[in-house]
Amino acid sequence: MSETSSANGDRIKFLVIASDAPEARLAAFFAGRRAKRSNAKVALLAIIEPPEFGHWATVAETMRAEAEEKAETLLHEFAAEVKAQSGEDPETLIREGEVVDEISRLIEEDPLISILVLGASAKAEGPGPLVASLAKKPAYLGGRPIPVTVVPGAMTRDELRRLTG
Repeated sequence: MSETSSANGDRIKFLVIASDAPEARLAAFFAGRRAKRSNAKVALLAIIEPPEFGHWATVAETMRAEAEEKAETLLHEFAAEVKAQSGEDPETLIREGEVVDEISRLIEEDPLISILVLGASAKAEGPGPLVASLAKKPAYLGGRPIPVTVVPGAMTRDELRRLTG
């Protein structure tokens, strides 16, 4: 059994969160290259946060539809990047809920997800909400902790290519 296969031969997965943040795109780039080198797969997750207009059903439904369309567009873009780097289509998922809860839930549900790949913002305000949440409360990954790879947002694609071969 190879180091990137499970007991039944399924390949492990790198989980990347698809978002508008430029550092998320770097994480997808890195994960695709790393997956190719390690014979792993990539899973892309877009999370739609629930609208806050619970009592305005039509407004909430319109917001949800727009968010779903945006999530599908992001996943399409991220999938193209991952395929360009890894040579294969990634798994794509859309979930609705709180970001941290949905990441934790997916990790619990899919035993092949073995590494979470996050991009850290290069902005002075900090590394971004996901990386900051992880630093403050590592238990948010749930009952099945997995390694987290943080890709610095200040790195260039050329620098990442050198690291991933």
